[in-house]
Amino acid sequence: MYSTVTYGELDGIHNLPQLYECCIQQLLKRAGFEVTSITKNWAASVAYDKDIQPVRLGIAGGTFDPIHIGHLIIAEVARQECHLDKVLFIPTGIPPHKRGYTVTPAIHRYEMVRLAIMDNPYFEISDIEVKREGFTYTVDTLRELKRIYPENVEFFFIIGSDTLPEVKGWREASQVVRYCQFVVYTRPGYEVVEMEVQFLKETMGASVHTVQGPLLDISSTYIRDRIRQGKSIRYLVPQRVEEYISNNRLYVQF
Repeated sequence: MYSTVTYGELDGIHNLPQLYECCIQQLLKRAGFEVTSITKNWAASVAYDKDIQPVRLGIAGGTFDPIHIGHLIIAEVARQECHLDKVLFIPTGIPPHKRGYTVTPAIHRYEMVRLAIMDNPYFEISDIEVKREGFTYTVDTLRELKRIYPENVEFFFIIGSDTLPEVKGWREASQVVRYCQFVVYTRPGYEVVEMEVQFLKETMGASVHTVQGPLLDISSTYIRDRIRQGKSIRYLVPQRVEEYISNNRLYVQF
């Protein structure tokens, strides 16, 4: 059953006047609204399905320095296997686990991710972490996402099986597992340990799903090394990303 509401009824919920029209379209769609028109003064005429099912949103976080085809394959496999409506790529700002390492400025990593996913309608990008000052923690990002998105959105944090053992040591891990479910992708050399999954379930009440996909032993470190050695990275990253790296001479002296 659909009912029509106007901007006046939506104002205060999504702060519509501060958003561009395309953002309004996306935001309302996620909230379960079907936008029928938006006027110049941001008034929106929409239809809302009161029986709409929860939106399943995957979260693909990472430094993405640079993003490569392994990242994209993992996200796509997780999306299909877990029936996710979208996968939101969130490049990190200043990751605490990279202390002492030189990380490429966020503006470049954000742009490479944007270029890499632009052909996939199920992929989106968020700048909430690159805009945040100080170290980036997952719990802070999830709190912000919970504030931004409607209550009917379920979050699925996509990680590699090598990252699974680290979850219990994350800042406010008990809160993290309340905000999201985990999708664990098996990677070469890091088979999913059932004991680790059980530990998270039994001690923290975590929801953990495992997915299997191609075993690609590709890393951003490997790509950076090849660039520094003057070797080709063709097919390891999307063509647009390869061109962006070349045009901006990234990683040449990394």
